[in-house]
Amino acid sequence: MAEGNIELVVTRLPELLAVTLRGPVTRGTLVECPASGEWLAIRFRLGTYLPEIPTSALIDHQNMQLPVLPNGRFLFSGLSWDIPGYDDAESLVARMARAGVIARSHATDAAIDGDVDWMSRRSVQRHFRRVTGMTFSSHQQIERARRAAALLVSGSSVLDATSGAGYFDQAHLTRSVRQLIGMTPARLSRERPQLSFSYKTTTS
Repeated sequence: MAEGNIELVVTRLPELLAVTLRGPVTRGTLVECPASGEWLAIRFRLGTYLPEIPTSALIDHQNMQLPVLPNGRFLFSGLSWDIPGYDDAESLVARMARAGVIARSHATDAAIDGDVDWMSRRSVQRHFRRVTGMTFSSHQQIERARRAAALLVSGSSVLDATSGAGYFDQAHLTRSVRQLIGMTPARLSRERPQLSFSYKTTTS
């Protein structure tokens, strides 16, 4: 499904240990998750970026597989890091920030909060796209669709999800959810699938 954040994903399968850097996704996709696997996703807060890697280079499944070393560490930005578990994911993020591997854009925070009086609208849009790899409008559409999907999966009716997520009408919700989540509202309500943003994750 569509996702506006950069993620560091650890995949553990019987035959595979992988660390993947994932960028934003602007369209709905379904991903198979084998029952034998375990995943940990560190979902970086919107506005977190990689100084050495343009976010646009990672967008829409242009994932970067990071080298995994025999000693249980992985390489990123010329440094080796412990592969995180749930309990030490936050400390990994803190170490990456101190090393300058990740950074924050406070202008992006201001755009989300609507506090942009000190910047022109065009400057905000340009900065937001450079940091996140997408336009501010695309980000808003993704977040609205994710909100609608969460409401539908939790048992809300299509009518309530339309109102709760801020859509004009049910047709608008249906088009958006199908495009950005990858499933119709009826299917989400009927099957109530596990959504990627409902997995146990850690956010910086």
